[in-house]
Amino acid sequence: MKINWGTGLVIGMVLFIGFIMFFVITMTTDDKYSHDLVAEDYYKQEMQLQETIDAATNEAQLETPVTGRKTEAGYELQFPETFDPKEITGKVFLYRPSGKQLDFDMLIALSNSTLLIPDSRLLDGRWNITVNWEYQGKKYRFEKAITY
Repeated sequence: MKINWGTGLVIGMVLFIGFIMFFVITMTTDDKYSHDLVAEDYYKQEMQLQETIDAATNEAQLETPVTGRKTEAGYELQFPETFDPKEITGKVFLYRPSGKQLDFDMLIALSNSTLLIPDSRLLDGRWNITVNWEYQGKKYRFEKAITY
């Protein structure tokens, strides 16, 4: 059977379209290629951007800002010692870039100026720590990327 250039062109286009469709279907249906958003409510978070900027600015203006360090018991956050620990309220959010199922929140409840994130909650690897806290009506924000 003799194939002229028009038939060859049509066969080539059909094969190319089939090749592309195979990859499109594979990428959309296979769970291995599933990627989560960083945050499901990213639009809502974007609307609160100025509050976040103000809180980070307040944190930067502190004489002794929040610091964090790895200890044998876990990761320890040190709040300013000049503040009354009982009046510090807020939330600590730990984000694991490699897996959404490992993300978690902790409420801040202090008896002294340190907060310990237990070693049992943290796996080895990269974590992004975000501490949104408030003291006497003023909001603060501490962010740090760590390798635990």
